[in-house]
Amino acid sequence: MKTYTINVYNDPGHGWGKVPLYLLKNLGITEKITSYSFYRKGFAYLEEDLDLSTFLYACSEKGITVNFRDSYTNRSSKIRNYFRFDKVRAME
Repeated sequence: MKTYTINVYNDPGHGWGKVPLYLLKNLGITEKITSYSFYRKGFAYLEEDLDLSTFLYACSEKGITVNFRDSYTNRSSKIRNYFRFDKVRAME
């Protein structure tokens, strides 16, 4: 059984899980990720409400265990300034 550790970044208003773009592709869920998530330098930052759940469900279906490593900031996260997720541009 495969295990991944995902960094989860939280600010006072929201949270995002950092997932390699190749993993989204391998799981076949790139098309399901919304523009509420972000991407930068080979990683997607999946918003916690829907997209991270989509990822976790896909992992569960493939027998993949996901562990979390949380970090918090009391300021607005820099992730909010990354590119909005666009399935075509993110996968280029």
